[in-house]
Amino acid sequence: MGSSNLRSHGIQDAQCWKRTALLVIDMQNDFILPGGPLYVKGGASIVSAVQKAVAFARSKGAMVVWVVREHHASGRDAELFRQHLYEKGETGPTVKGTNGAALVDGLKPQDGDYIIVKYRFSAFFGTNTHLLLQRASITNIVVVGVQTPNCIRQTVFDAVAHDYPSVVVISDATAAANPEVHSANLSDMRNVGIATPTLMDWMIE
Repeated sequence: MGSSNLRSHGIQDAQCWKRTALLVIDMQNDFILPGGPLYVKGGASIVSAVQKAVAFARSKGAMVVWVVREHHASGRDAELFRQHLYEKGETGPTVKGTNGAALVDGLKPQDGDYIIVKYRFSAFFGTNTHLLLQRASITNIVVVGVQTPNCIRQTVFDAVAHDYPSVVVISDATAAANPEVHSANLSDMRNVGIATPTLMDWMIE
């Protein structure tokens, strides 16, 4: 390949990354740490992969969006089926300002990152996520975090419904309660055109 073609390829690559957003879903203590009220058994095993995905996305100039749950102490903004978790006189899951709502150790937003607070499974439902991504001319969405059958699935299916041209779930930087559930949901995603590469494959594409 000639030098001019190499330069052209590099420019195209940089432009592609500027249109890419990495969404980091629910990597919070109440989901990741054993004993947490919403503990996802496979969550702790992907922290390192999520760290690498975030670092790589930043190095490429992609947008990094931290999508988290933060609920009122009363639970009035949580799903109906979870409101009983806030009615025992104890602190419910991912209450704003608590340690349970904090990102797990090793993950930290930096200047230039965005934080989206959601109240349901999807990062798009009842939030300004779509507006943020549209204003930034994002066409490529990459998703990591927990958990695959709930928040990951609903987020990427909503991304497909919003007609984002490229939706990617990094298979070994997402997790569920068990590998069988994780695998089955990834299969469903591939059936609607969502790519599910490993972290290494995604980084070398």
